[in-house]
Amino acid sequence: MTELGTRLANLRTEKGLTQKKLASLLNMSGGTISNYENGVHSPDPNTLCRLADFYCVTTDYLLGRTNYRYPPDVLKEYVTTDFTIQNMVNIILSWDPASRNALIKYVNYLNQEAKSEKGG
Repeated sequence: MTELGTRLANLRTEKGLTQKKLASLLNMSGGTISNYENGVHSPDPNTLCRLADFYCVTTDYLLGRTNYRYPPDVLKEYVTTDFTIQNMVNIILSWDPASRNALIKYVNYLNQEAKSEKGG
């Protein structure tokens, strides 16, 4: 399986879709989806863009050029009434390494708390 195929399969699974259901949603055959996921064929550029749009990821993510999944427009979304994601990233990038490490520890703590509340 290629990196593209692996990522396509993982994204489909994350959405809880079968290959058949995805094929139906995208007006493709199940065999085409299977071929993409198994690296038998690669999608043409237009189809690659359709898949990226469907999964709300970048084509660079699908192709394995980056591990950052989200399209640039996400940076404009507000996380609070005063801050966009881009504002938050810029603030974090301006911090010294110790402050960034403290934030990472806090985020990991919050993730663990959220998981334990969900029972996972």
